[in-house]
Amino acid sequence: MSLIAPRTRIKICGLTREQDVDAAVEAGADAIGFVLYAPSPRAVTLERAAQLARRLPPFITPVLLFVNETASNVIAACARIPNACVQFHGDESPEDCDASTRGVQPWMRAARIPLGDDAARFDLVEYAQRYSTAQAILLDAHVDGYGGGGKAFNWSLLPTSVASHLVLSGGLTPANVTDGILQVRPRGLSLAVDVSSGVEADGPDGKPLKGIKDAHKIHRFIAAVRAADAQILQTSTCLNTNTLTPSATSVASVAASPAKP
Repeated sequence: MSLIAPRTRIKICGLTREQDVDAAVEAGADAIGFVLYAPSPRAVTLERAAQLARRLPPFITPVLLFVNETASNVIAACARIPNACVQFHGDESPEDCDASTRGVQPWMRAARIPLGDDAARFDLVEYAQRYSTAQAILLDAHVDGYGGGGKAFNWSLLPTSVASHLVLSGGLTPANVTDGILQVRPRGLSLAVDVSSGVEADGPDGKPLKGIKDAHKIHRFIAAVRAADAQILQTSTCLNTNTLTPSATSVASVAASPAKP
């Protein structure tokens, strides 16, 4: 049995400001998402995405999110940001995704998982087979419009074995991402997580300011992810005991700490 647990990769999505890109990088994010879908409140232009992507250091991946975009526009965007991964979040077929990336650009396909008990009716195994050339299948909640709307689906209803790398998204926060990782990681080849609204600043009404991130929430989210990784490693090391090491307990306590005013 390996004593090295896989590290959960982290994408922070929907960034629009330089300071938020810098905060995500400083906190330890592996990927930064830019929404190139004009109706979204978190949308940026391709020019703006390119400006923000230039701030990224080596080995941090820009991700370009599209919804039912033409192949020519996706190809043009990838030429502008050549090291990007593409995320298809609309109704794109496998053929659409392959044509837009020309077999050279890595891409992910969003699977829109129904909320509530209806999640059990979504055939994720078949979906992953259809999109077998995707780098990963991104799991998001199915709500009106496109995107998860900050809602989480029922993770426990996912198939137990999916022949694809998975990215868990939809309604993730510093408070629930640890549990999400523990539930979903065994179900795919690997697991990454993707967060947007869960790390956004709060407006006067208490609702997220879409596109405006909170650096402290980003740090808490990443600490919670690392707490899950530490717990999985501890479980492997201690043969499925429930006792956390001091380091895992410390990480978990940081992740669960309340946000600073």
